[in-house]
Amino acid sequence: ADPGPVPFRAGELALAEMRRKHNATLKLLCRLAAGAVLCSPRGVLPHRDIIGQLPGQVLCTAAGARLLLRRPSLEEYVLLMPRGPTIAYPKDVSAMLMLMDIHPGDTVLETGSGSGAMSLFLSRAVGPKGRVISYEIRDDHHNLAKKNYRHWCTAWEIGHRDEWPDNVDFILKDISTAAADLKSVTLDAVVLDMLNPQSALPVVHPSLKQGGVCAVYLANITQVIDLLDRIRTCKLPFLCERIVEVTHRNWLVLPAKSKNWKSSQVVEETQENIEPPQK
Repeated sequence: ADPGPVPFRAGELALAEMRRKHNATLKLLCRLAAGAVLCSPRGVLPHRDIIGQLPGQVLCTAAGARLLLRRPSLEEYVLLMPRGPTIAYPKDVSAMLMLMDIHPGDTVLETGSGSGAMSLFLSRAVGPKGRVISYEIRDDHHNLAKKNYRHWCTAWEIGHRDEWPDNVDFILKDISTAAADLKSVTLDAVVLDMLNPQSALPVVHPSLKQGGVCAVYLANITQVIDLLDRIRTCKLPFLCERIVEVTHRNWLVLPAKSKNWKSSQVVEETQENIEPPQK
């Protein structure tokens, strides 16, 4: 029998949503602790009032502001978690996962770890029988990625009846010096999110299975041209299949009154306000 939903518990993550002017939404992320309070621009809410409640309920701050409390999605967590380097945004991550056709049980190589956003999405995609190998050259980025990954896993296990798969190996090393480490590994896919992906290609391609996909996340078209030029001049065994820019627009549809007082629909673009986690 289904035991039903799990109420909020101390130690897990909670997301509070508050409506603001012009139909904007403010999102606040907190880790629940018995003696702590959630601070919003319109009053505070003690964590003890949240713990024991079921997600999806509306609670009021001391000043009377209404907050919708729920567990954050993975997308919301990576947008609100502490960051060092700029993350690969969820819209881009989802497109890359689709293009690489990653399955549960796959082995995927990632360089670099950054703040851990891609690592978390890859972890979920390959599942408990899969493996993610994440290389990072910078010590601060390596430690932040591990911390963000661990915080998500810990909160997940408190608020759910199943465990998050422990399937990511974070390695502090320059990928260009890791050829020997990868000799015994067969990779189903490779994700490169680094300043010079050209330096990684000669190292990773011998371990990438025949027909495997290497996805590269780059900031501008100049970097794309440099990468393609390196593949051509070094005669690396890669074929450029697609170069994609992913766009994402949010829309808001509201009832409104026209000049003759007849009801109509107003459609406009909207933007969510995302604020950093509360300390």
